[in-house]
Amino acid sequence: MIASLRLAVATASLLALAMPGLPAHATSDPQPRPRVEVAFVLDTTGSMASLIDGAKRKIWSIANAIVDANPDAEIRMALIGYRDRGDAYVTDVNALTGDIQGLYGTLVRYSADGGGDTPESVNEALDKAVRSLQWDSGAGTRKIIFLVGDAPPHMDYPNAPRYPEIVKAAVAKGIVVNAVQAGDAGDTRQIWQDIARRGQGRYLPIPQDGGEIVEVITPYDEDILRLQQSLDETVLPYGDSARQQDVRSKVETRKQAPASAQVDNSSFYAKKAGPREVVTGEGDLTADIANGRQSLDKVASSALPEVLQGKSEAERKAYVEAQLAKRKQLQDKLAEINRKRDAFVATERTKTGRSKADSFDSAVQETLKQQL
Repeated sequence: MIASLRLAVATASLLALAMPGLPAHATSDPQPRPRVEVAFVLDTTGSMASLIDGAKRKIWSIANAIVDANPDAEIRMALIGYRDRGDAYVTDVNALTGDIQGLYGTLVRYSADGGGDTPESVNEALDKAVRSLQWDSGAGTRKIIFLVGDAPPHMDYPNAPRYPEIVKAAVAKGIVVNAVQAGDAGDTRQIWQDIARRGQGRYLPIPQDGGEIVEVITPYDEDILRLQQSLDETVLPYGDSARQQDVRSKVETRKQAPASAQVDNSSFYAKKAGPREVVTGEGDLTADIANGRQSLDKVASSALPEVLQGKSEAERKAYVEAQLAKRKQLQDKLAEINRKRDAFVATERTKTGRSKADSFDSAVQETLKQQL
């Protein structure tokens, strides 16, 4: 009986090897990828307007810093905006997600407003980050919070959480808490330093406006933008109308971004490990078929992309196969040209010293390199 079972297993393994249509995991279990989770707890009151605008331009360079430090990592990021009681919101929580493109869309919609008195609801925002986000419990997962603001917390709100106990809970979960202070207010500095010390993180002082945004223009940028535009044309939104619209919105948001942000965005997708994508999240039929998550014949006619509606089965198959071939060619080209761009940027920054260690993006990127 045992010998028969062994023979059956061996036969199945040989068949799997002989049939390329079987998924890779049919013969062996892949090693789990390391995970990196980073949450930004961001003051969005009126005094933070310039820093928020800079963050919108540099969020993709920060995402690239995570990829550069952990090339094989599965990356999840979260964003918690906070103001104060009496404002439009106290906290605005956006969960940890691998859909970085969707999170970027949320950041782009942020505007600075409110915050009449000096203290803000820092404690409430930190509490949401530590206790409400679904942090991975794996021992090998790197978990990092960046608190970014220019005003101290309200310590006078009755029955409200306070940062010493919140940060203690973060450390117990294996979360490192960094404190980025915009401006030079003495009362904020004292508490931000205490938060970083308790959170086993770094205290990062930066200018009130977030510091100078350093952008290195390269000879490869125009080619990257052109290739990315062609790559966007291979996206096939499918599913219900809301999901299709979400995918189209992500592509459009990228097109509206400054050129430097678009290039950094393209670099992120070219370098990140795991399934190859053009936009993160669900809803792109081309990506789902290429990555083995979907089959064209399993998609209901009503859920097909508009461009496939009314076509015969053979025509649909031919169209999708053409998109798959085009995408692979473009992604291979982008990967190669982004490697050249990365090398150029590294050389240029070393040669000219074009970096601002006290700017928001540089401070965060340097910290990620150390902590990852």
